[in-house]
Amino acid sequence: MADTDMPTSNTPKRKDAPHSAARHPIRQPPRTVAMIVLAIVIAAGVAWYRYQPGLAAQAGAGTAFGARTACSCRHIGGRDLSDCRKDFEPGMEFVMLSEDTDERSVTARVPLLASSTATWREGYGCVLDPYEG
Repeated sequence: MADTDMPTSNTPKRKDAPHSAARHPIRQPPRTVAMIVLAIVIAAGVAWYRYQPGLAAQAGAGTAFGARTACSCRHIGGRDLSDCRKDFEPGMEFVMLSEDTDERSVTARVPLLASSTATWREGYGCVLDPYEG
């Protein structure tokens, strides 16, 4: 054996792979931490929007109009609830509709901001239910 083949105590030991990012990846936060942070950001945004003076009022007016209009369209006009969206004003894209066929009512919602229900009543047509906030 030649002298070059023998390791000496002064010779640094060779590593199998050079130092690289593959050996030491950047640690990503666990999913639970990311989900908690996301939930906090969403909650803060909702709280900020919810308590804006004009936004909650506009959402309330939009849901009241949407519920009354959709109830009349559905229970007086006899149209499908999906067709009743044609009667909405521009800017009402966030208003969601649902129907209770047993009660003959339609509920309009702007998620996390406002909700209104209108019910068909004999002799009165579609009327908004009282506010129960």
